[in-house]
Amino acid sequence: MNPPWPQPLDPLHSVALSALAAALPLVLVLILMGGLRKSGLFASVCGLATAILLALFLWQMPAILVLWSAIYGVIYALWPILWIVFTALWLYNLTQDTGKFDLFRRWMQQHASADPGIQVVLVAFCFGALLEGTAGFGAPVAVTACLLVGLGHPARRSVLVALIANTAPVAFGALGIPIIALAGVTGLDLGKLSAMAGRQVPVLSLLLPAYLILVVSGGKGLRRNWPVALATGLSFALTQFLVSNFWGPYIADVLAASISILATVTFLKIWPPQAVEANSPELASQAAPPETPLTSKESLAAWLPWVMLSVVVVLWSWFRLLPLAQTILPIPNLHKGVLITLYQKPYAALYTFQPLGPGTAVLVAAILTALCLRVSAKIFFVSGVKTFRQLRIPGLTVMTIVALAYLYNYSGMAYTLGATFARVGPAFPLLSGFLGWIACFLSGSDTASNLLFGNLQVAAAHQLGLSPVLLAVTNSSGAVAGKMVSPQNIAVGVTTVGLIGHEGKVLRSAFWHSILLAAVVSLLAFAQAYWLTWMIP
Repeated sequence: MNPPWPQPLDPLHSVALSALAAALPLVLVLILMGGLRKSGLFASVCGLATAILLALFLWQMPAILVLWSAIYGVIYALWPILWIVFTALWLYNLTQDTGKFDLFRRWMQQHASADPGIQVVLVAFCFGALLEGTAGFGAPVAVTACLLVGLGHPARRSVLVALIANTAPVAFGALGIPIIALAGVTGLDLGKLSAMAGRQVPVLSLLLPAYLILVVSGGKGLRRNWPVALATGLSFALTQFLVSNFWGPYIADVLAASISILATVTFLKIWPPQAVEANSPELASQAAPPETPLTSKESLAAWLPWVMLSVVVVLWSWFRLLPLAQTILPIPNLHKGVLITLYQKPYAALYTFQPLGPGTAVLVAAILTALCLRVSAKIFFVSGVKTFRQLRIPGLTVMTIVALAYLYNYSGMAYTLGATFARVGPAFPLLSGFLGWIACFLSGSDTASNLLFGNLQVAAAHQLGLSPVLLAVTNSSGAVAGKMVSPQNIAVGVTTVGLIGHEGKVLRSAFWHSILLAAVVSLLAFAQAYWLTWMIP
């Protein structure tokens, strides 16, 4: 057996030049999508091609390892990522094709009033967090963007606010998988990581409802609706903090979202929002006549798919169905075929195939929903075919960008860039969140971000005498902002609202919002590292 290929950390014998070379694929994707407004597929293909050339000729990675790194990424993109997105979007299409989506739209309209700011808070933030906590992996953006368009919001703005809202819940998304993965890759205590995340992310949760209203309705809208934003943010943040600190990461988002929906709807009954002027520009696309209030039976039918989704996924986790019948497959040549020079240990490449993964749970929820609503087999399968057609181009984008992320990781480019960041010394916590941002931008997943840079953050913490728990979690918290601008997340969002080809415009709209939220996380981590050390478990 051949010895593992060692990753070169400084192939150009200059830390700065090597870091610039390692950043090139990332910068290229950003420029093509955000600057030149190219499609996500084109940008990701160019980024992958650049990474392949760098890996082969600059990092001198054996071609067979380059090939299997990219294949490994494609496999992971297909299952579980695209499988979860496919089933979640299938459930959404089923609600559309049966008319239950329109009932849900009317329920939201009646309970969120006609005010677009309140609609965004209830749909994109509260309901999106519920989807993130159960399904994750792009489903919240896909579904909430469609809901907002159905409520009369412009398509591009719907995708933007869905992306912004899909940040604070991401750290505990998909039943806590990001934190669980972080514990696995770092060897740190799961309870401490969950508690630390619960002492960072709720800060964003508290601020996001007000921020979303500001984005949609401006300062005037925020002055009008700040009590709603406070009620929503406070109920969500407090629940997220308590559950993550005293129970664990598994259903922190599910409970926080459920309680914030209940708190928001109850608050709106006690405190009716002020009427918005009919000629207000923010309502220009919402000139729909008043509709008849829903009956209790109609309200139940409107909520049934989403309640079913939440219940099935929670029970799926409760009965530990995810690992049943799973198969762990070593990737040929790649498994322990690479030496991580930074840690002097072989790099594992084990693909875990879970036939009963989260996507399968969502499919079961869709089937049970169809049975409860007495949907014909023809409508059910037609919805599935429509979903497959919708995901063809975005699916290719997802596969390409995840292949890029895996090649970036196994070639050592990720470690070159990360090790360069660690050289900044005591100021490292200010950059810690942005490392997570970079990894999540590349992979589109907080989980993948933690797998990519979790250990690097821990190594930097030990070198600098800082808390490894703090910096490991800051990677995850910073990643939530990076997910907002990840190409595959944007691709899913634009697909569901009919904006294919507009990925670059959406990226440009979301970029500075993403940077601002990542800066908030990094500033908080810096304060926790040196002044608020009592917040570290």
